[in-house]
Amino acid sequence: MFTGIVEEIGVVAELNPQDSTGGTSLTISLPSTSQLLTDCHLGDSIAVNGVCLTVTTFTPSPPSFTVGIAPETLRLTDLGALTTSSRVNLERAVRADTRMGGHFVQGHVDTVCTILKMTPDGNAVTIRFAPKNKEVLRYVVYKGFIALDGTSLTVTKVNDEEGWWEVMLIAYTQEKVVIAGKKVGDTVNVEVDMTAKYVEKSLTGYLAGLGKEGGEGGGLGLLEKMVESIVEKKLASAGSSSS
Repeated sequence: MFTGIVEEIGVVAELNPQDSTGGTSLTISLPSTSQLLTDCHLGDSIAVNGVCLTVTTFTPSPPSFTVGIAPETLRLTDLGALTTSSRVNLERAVRADTRMGGHFVQGHVDTVCTILKMTPDGNAVTIRFAPKNKEVLRYVVYKGFIALDGTSLTVTKVNDEEGWWEVMLIAYTQEKVVIAGKKVGDTVNVEVDMTAKYVEKSLTGYLAGLGKEGGEGGGLGLLEKMVESIVEKKLASAGSSSS
């Protein structure tokens, strides 16, 4: 589990598509002053551009670490497109005493999105994104949380019909995360707020249960009746007030 508050920006030293295990590994170099690995152990989780990955080797000085990347991760994220010297957001997994400055981020990327537009607004910048998988838009709401390359951000605008959303980066954030250094056409890893998924599943189960009790029309039929009842009461109340 992560918070979406980036701790460090690392640099890709190597992306090896055929390492000694027969898989793909990614080695990240850190600034000489970095404290990211001071309490690191093999098997620890570190989010790299929002992707939860497992440390397989690390070197305290000069600081660097290697993580393995599964085929499924390569399919769902843009990590496979990283090159030597690419900059990446880094965050260690949270501890029990961690201040929750962002939101609950799992490091399980849902899809990638493309930067459509970057618009300066004073010393801030508004960035518009379009997801590869349009289905994630149902979890993106105005003023809701979203993790972009592992950065916890607030949605400032969303357009379901056109298939995009926007966030705004203040000057401080622009200096601390990699998104500000990207350009139109570049990709970003996306993780929607997991709370929305749990709410959707719970509501689906609840309506399914109502459907078994409600017979024809199922849960949606009962829901429609509930809404109709509420509307009728409101109209009746309004009619009484006007008379």
